Amino acid sequence: MSSAAVAPTPAAQPADPVGAERRVRTDPTVLFGAGLFAVLLVANLVTNSSTFSPANLTVTIGFAAPVVLAAIAVTPTLLLGNGGIDLSVGPVIGLVNVVVVYHVATELGHTSPAVLIPVALGVGMLAGLVNGVLVAFVRVQPIVATLGTYLVAAGAAVQVAPTPGGAVPGWLAAWADELSLLPIAAAVLIWAGVRRLPFYEHLMAYGGDERAVYSAGISVRLLRVGAFVLGGLFAGIGGLSLSAVLGSADPAVGPSYTMLGIAAAALGGVSLAGGRGGIGRAILGALTIFLLQNLLTYWNVSSFVLQIAYGLVLVLAVAVNGQIGELTRRMRRP
Repeated sequence: MSSAAVAPTPAAQPADPVGAERRVRTDPTVLFGAGLFAVLLVANLVTNSSTFSPANLTVTIGFAAPVVLAAIAVTPTLLLGNGGIDLSVGPVIGLVNVVVVYHVATELGHTSPAVLIPVALGVGMLAGLVNGVLVAFVRVQPIVATLGTYLVAAGAAVQVAPTPGGAVPGWLAAWADELSLLPIAAAVLIWAGVRRLPFYEHLMAYGGDERAVYSAGISVRLLRVGAFVLGGLFAGIGGLSLSAVLGSADPAVGPSYTMLGIAAAALGGVSLAGGRGGIGRAILGALTIFLLQNLLTYWNVSSFVLQIAYGLVLVLAVAVNGQIGELTRRMRRP
């Protein structure tokens, strides 16, 4: 019997999830974000060390949590590749904030976590489902579909709460202080569970080589919908975390978290082309963005300069990580 009859075909190799995960772990593109994180951490400790003192650390984590969760929320669709950037994450986080705090808690009087948490997660996942259906079944380009959802969610937030108002219940306020790690820990645990599912392997394989996933008979439509719904779930948690930080409902705050989330994920080394990264890198990038934000705020830099800084970080992160990735591929060639 010829050994060629049982040899694996080259087309099947990119779908190997173990190989994809190994490439993620050894990819050096994370070094840029890690280096910048170390520099900014030292700068923050030197200029404003009280922010990171044991007495203030939980509050500091609470302020960082919405950025971290926005970065986690954009990660599943980024891993899909093929332009799978979810622009609606920020407004969805803002919509969760106003629905939960202004409408359900203040107007309807339901303040129990048994009510508010399912509502928040449901709003986020519904937005993700809409995005997923538009992309997978209606075949709208992801950037167009999520831009439309961005505008709808932003407008809906203003419709629900025309002006800032309302107040968060005590249990949710604790998420910005002594329980500030809770929403981040919940997101990490959810991701840990996802990693045990075939869905995760298919997600990483699709971002690496979509043709291999098609040839393996995997439902790409359901994969896309699942990625957007998972991102919506994380956005729902992010909306609760933002509500805790604000202490009220504010329809104008949410949209800015789209830029923060994408910039953080790219800075941490999550590939915008798909198939490389994870929420660990997204968290690293988000913490780096937060340190930059905290440092510039301490220096009384205007919000306009902050926006310029975020844009520069996004472009720089994509450019540097792209060059590092290309250099690595060249070095690995025989």
